[in-house]
Amino acid sequence: MRRRRLEGKVALITGGSGGQGTADAQLFAAEGATVILADIVLGPATAVAKETERGGGRVAVLELDVTSESGWTRVVARIRRTFGALHVLVNNAGVVSRSGIMDTSRSDWSRVLDVNLTGPLLGMRACAPLMRDSGGGSIVNISSTAGLVGHSGVAYVGSKWGLRGITKTAALEFLDWGIRANSVHPSQVSDTRITDGAPPGHPEANARVIPYGRLARPDEVAQAVLFLASDESSYITGSEIVVDCGYTSFALSRLRRTLQAEYAAAPVGARELRTGVKPKPAPSKARRSAQ
Repeated sequence: MRRRRLEGKVALITGGSGGQGTADAQLFAAEGATVILADIVLGPATAVAKETERGGGRVAVLELDVTSESGWTRVVARIRRTFGALHVLVNNAGVVSRSGIMDTSRSDWSRVLDVNLTGPLLGMRACAPLMRDSGGGSIVNISSTAGLVGHSGVAYVGSKWGLRGITKTAALEFLDWGIRANSVHPSQVSDTRITDGAPPGHPEANARVIPYGRLARPDEVAQAVLFLASDESSYITGSEIVVDCGYTSFALSRLRRTLQAEYAAAPVGARELRTGVKPKPAPSKARRSAQ
């Protein structure tokens, strides 16, 4: 019988009340972990826990505001007292702002960075000693492709680039404690609060650019999170796993090729109207003969 990949491990997942956090929790539980869902809203997280337990998983729910240092202290003390160990921390909780540099208010900037960047910092600092005492473990920080390239939404971009950076610092500082730290960078993921709150046309535009022509599913991203949480990634720390179907690698080239074919098939006048570039005339038969 196959040994489950997280058998005997205790995992804490923030933002576990829906979307990506739910997918992570259900997959972790199916692979043998005892899962603690930490969320600022208990109702939806409790519903996720009950559903997961019906499938045979072991799940507990704790209230946590990830921006609260005292909240993190209470949660970790409860985990130590109740479970005696912690092996995996997934910093998944996040919020989004799509405002640009000129439009982002100071309060919105602070709100996004508090949750997306300060929250994981406080979490790693609170959890690392218990993870050390448990024999080591794995920290998985959920960043974004917005933490790899230029992107709209300055506060969100700043938080995700920052999270990528402090993950590497965590890998450096916690190495001697037997704790690995890595980040996961998905493109846009379907069925999450961030995607559900996107403006009209935003998911469709993303799907057009992503080579598969669709958004990622939470369960697809969860497989990468599981890999980093498990001992299968024992030699990986301070790294990124990008789950974007080639979006950051070759999507521009693929889109250019698609557009080239569309423009080539369009009538000459329409091509000039859409691009502002006057097409070169095809060589005449006489010129072709001379060549």
